[in-house]
Amino acid sequence: MATYTLPELPYDYSALAPVISPEIIELHHDKHHAAYVKGANDTLEQLAEARDKDQWGSINGLEKNLAFHLSGHILHSIYWHNMTGDGGGEPLEKDGVGELADALAESFGSFAKFKAQLTKASATTQGSGWGVLAYEPVTGRLIVEQIYDHQGNVGQGSVPILVFDAWEHAFYLQYKNQKVDFIEAMWRVVNWQDVAKRYAAAKERANNLLLAP
Repeated sequence: MATYTLPELPYDYSALAPVISPEIIELHHDKHHAAYVKGANDTLEQLAEARDKDQWGSINGLEKNLAFHLSGHILHSIYWHNMTGDGGGEPLEKDGVGELADALAESFGSFAKFKAQLTKASATTQGSGWGVLAYEPVTGRLIVEQIYDHQGNVGQGSVPILVFDAWEHAFYLQYKNQKVDFIEAMWRVVNWQDVAKRYAAAKERANNLLLAP
C-alpha cells in the first residue's frame, strides 16, 4: 500500500519573513500539512479494511475524506515551492520565464488582469479554500480556480501551478481577519521560476488526457 509522507520545506522557517512569520510556517507545515498526510494514510487503511471485510456502509465518508486529505497534501506540497524569499514581482522574459509571461497575457489579457483575478478569487473564497492558477489541458490555456476546502470546484484534468492558501491557519496569527492583506502580501514571495517549471511540465503531459471524440 502506497503511503504519503510530509515533504521537507525547501527553506527554513524564517525564509519568507516578513510576509509570513516563522511561527506560521512552522505551525502550518509541521502541524496542519502533517495532519493531511496522516489523514490520507489513515483513510487508505480504512478503505483497505472495508475491501477486506466487504463492508461499505462508510464508503461515502471515506471517499470524501480521501479527497479532502489527499488534495490538502498535494496543494500544500505545491504551495511551499511556489514561494521564495527572493521572489515576487512579475514574470519577465529576462528572468527566463517569458513563456509563462506570454501565457498569462494570452489567457487573461495582461499580468495585471491575471493578478487582480487571482487576488479576488483567493480573498473571496467562501469559508476555507484556495485561489489557484491552473493549466487547462483541453484548450491549453491558463485558468483561475476558486477551490473551497481543498478539493471542490475544480475543472477535471486541470493542473495547479500556482496556489494561494486562503485557510485561516495560513495567515491568522499574523494578519488576523485581514485575508485580503495576506493575499496582497503573497505576491511578494511568488517563486516564478517554480511556477514556470510547473507550467512547462503541465503542457508536456497535456496529451495524456483522454478526450472524447
